Amino acid sequence: MATWGEVEASVPDLAAALRSAFDAHRHKVLATLRADGPPRLSGSEATFRDGDVWLGMMDRSRKALDLRRDPRLELHSAPVDLELKLGDARLAGRAVEVTDPEMLRSFSAASAEEHDGPEPPSPFHLFRVDIGDVVLVRIGDPPDHLVIESWSQAAGYRRTERR
Repeated sequence: MATWGEVEASVPDLAAALRSAFDAHRHKVLATLRADGPPRLSGSEATFRDGDVWLGMMDRSRKALDLRRDPRLELHSAPVDLELKLGDARLAGRAVEVTDPEMLRSFSAASAEEHDGPEPPSPFHLFRVDIGDVVLVRIGDPPDHLVIESWSQAAGYRRTERR
């Protein structure tokens, strides 16, 4: 598993493209696993800060309880651009819950500052994401194929085209 900072150091161009796709709008789609096995898709916000990806969630939300039980997740940029100019970004990994009161206060204050609004209601869940792999899918030029870029610590960087 890797931090976001390690992804940026390993594949800076891919990391920048992924970040642009994730930052294109506020809400992403988070996939977690329900207690009985099927996936659960939930709207979620993700924060890229201090070399990590962070997920803040309402107290005792289903997705937070899913991650406490089984930390595996996938985060999807949920693009709204039909032409996929920024691409379709995904990252998969494991959530690590942060319970340190000072970290929670710091995250809450920084979130309020970033969004120019009030701090999130407390209590809340905060998870740091350990990244297993990232993928970016874009429409090629000319638009007759897909360009798929991926990275993991085990496999490194890969680029493929599908026609």
